[in-house]
Amino acid sequence: MISRLRGTIVSKTPSEVTIDVNGVGYQLSVPHSTSEALTGVRGEAVLLTYLHVREDALQLYGFATEAERDTFRLLLSVNGVGPKLALGVLSGIRVPELRSAIAGGSAAILSSIPGVGKKTAERLIVELRGKVGDAEPSANLIPASSGQLKIRSEAIVALMSLGHNRASAEKAVRSAAVESPGTELSLEELVRKALAHTSK
Repeated sequence: MISRLRGTIVSKTPSEVTIDVNGVGYQLSVPHSTSEALTGVRGEAVLLTYLHVREDALQLYGFATEAERDTFRLLLSVNGVGPKLALGVLSGIRVPELRSAIAGGSAAILSSIPGVGKKTAERLIVELRGKVGDAEPSANLIPASSGQLKIRSEAIVALMSLGHNRASAEKAVRSAAVESPGTELSLEELVRKALAHTSK
């Protein structure tokens, strides 16, 4: 079992990384958070890995942190969740927020993640609620309508298109939402408020 790789990053996209280890290139599928963590990395890098074995293929997945890899494994334990969906979940929400949403039973937040429907969100809560430790629902996970959740996701994408990385875009949108609890903001209003936070 390959559990860790140390080498030089040869190429990187938001979803894949190739790392050269003593002349051997390993291609790994990664969540966006891991890809972002490697931005600007020069020289040697370390990636934690998970090897998924199928009858027709061996697929290697890479993670910047132990928390990401542990959560990936947890997601794979859920009935009907495969590596592709698990990776998509990690790319759509940060690990602390994912665990908080599961612990808090927030199906609305989980189903706002691209690729996760209502039934899958409910299944994640039912099967993982007792496995995510003592995570408390985060204060940043403000209750919102499904429409507002969609607008928040679109606002994050809008900020990323303006050059902000996902982490800073998510933080800015959360901060803007905290300022207006219970308010139904339009996409334009939310983006404007979030941009004000990115300049702080």
